[in-house]
Formats: sequence, structure tokens, C-alpha cells
Amino acid sequence: MGRLQTFDSTTVVQSARDVFWDLGYDGASLADLEAATGINRSSLYHAFGSKRGLFDAAVSDYRDTVIRPRLRGLQADGAGRAELLAYFEELREAVGKLPLDSPRRGCLLVNCATGLATHDEPAREVVEAYRTELAAALRHAIAGAAAGTTATAGTDTGTGTGTGTRTDDHSDRTDERVRTLASLSMSAMLLARVNAAESSALLSTAADQVRAWFPL
Repeated sequence: MGRLQTFDSTTVVQSARDVFWDLGYDGASLADLEAATGINRSSLYHAFGSKRGLFDAAVSDYRDTVIRPRLRGLQADGAGRAELLAYFEELREAVGKLPLDSPRRGCLLVNCATGLATHDEPAREVVEAYRTELAAALRHAIAGAAAGTTATAGTDTGTGTGTGTRTDDHSDRTDERVRTLASLSMSAMLLARVNAAESSALLSTAADQVRAWFPL
């Protein structure tokens, strides 16, 4: 007869998630995970297969409960300037209210980029998938903001006819803006672990950049 599971998997995964968030994959020992979850290592291995299996479950939970709810506003139909500003303000508030000893400083996936992902291909793929998802959400909202600004100004957006230069210029400008905001966001989340004030300043810079690109 198989061993009966006597604990709530979600609670265990989220407790382990905070350990990985704080210490990184390599820094989190089995003793740390046992202490945080209240589950001994044999039960953890039985439920998740390995420390890596538990980490993968923690990353999946993090994406579903932390990352994707934050991106939802950027991905919504009609998202634009207001949603971009709300995204960076929410991050700034999250950074500012966490105490220095909180395990939830910064971003689990950004932290992973400087640890496990430097020598592990599956982890690199997870980090890249996050960057891609963030960039796509920002692109969607930037396109909405640009459309709203153009409509308000009453100017011609260009149709891509003729030489196509205006369309190419617009695409290049959007790519640049996506990279700028994604870089500021990810850099701020990394810096949040060591300098919350400067992290908040980077996020404010991102919001100021949105206002400069898309004035009311």
C-alpha cells in the first residue's frame, strides 16, 4: 500500500517557494526546506521526487500566484497608459512595504537568473519564458497607449504603404520601449534585494518614461 499524504501540497509548495525566493535554489538546504514546510525530507522526496521537483513546483506556483496576476492588467483588452503606470506603481509599492528581512524581496525568477539558471538549461528556459511573457504584456499595453495618444492627437498613424519606413520606424520604437521597460522592471526586482530605495527609483523612472512617451 502506498504512503498516505497527510499535508496540504499548496501550503508546502508556497512555504518552500519563500525559501527558494530568499536563498535561491543552490542556497536553500534540505534542512531549510524541512524547517519551513514542517515536512521531513523523505516525505518531500516522496511527494516531489527531489529538491529540484519541489523547486519546479514552487516556480509554477510563483508564476500563477504572483507574476500572472500582476501582468493581467497589461494583458487586458484596451490596456494602455493607465495600465502601464499601474503596473509600475504596484511593483514600487510592493518593494517599498516589504521589510528588509522579508524572504519575498525582489523576484524569484530574476533571482534564479543569477543562480541556477547560469548553469542549468531548464532553469534558463523558465527565466526566458518569464522575460518573454513580461515583454509581450508590455508590448500589448504600449501598443494601446500609442493608439490612444495618436487618437487623442488626431494624427495620421500611417498604413505601411509606400516605402514602409514609417511602419518600420514604429516597430523599432515599440521594440525599444519594450526593452527599456522590461529591463527597468527586471533590474528593479534584482536590486530590491539589496537597495529598496534605488529599486523604487528605477520603477519610478519607468513610470516617468511612460508619461514622457504618452503624454495626456
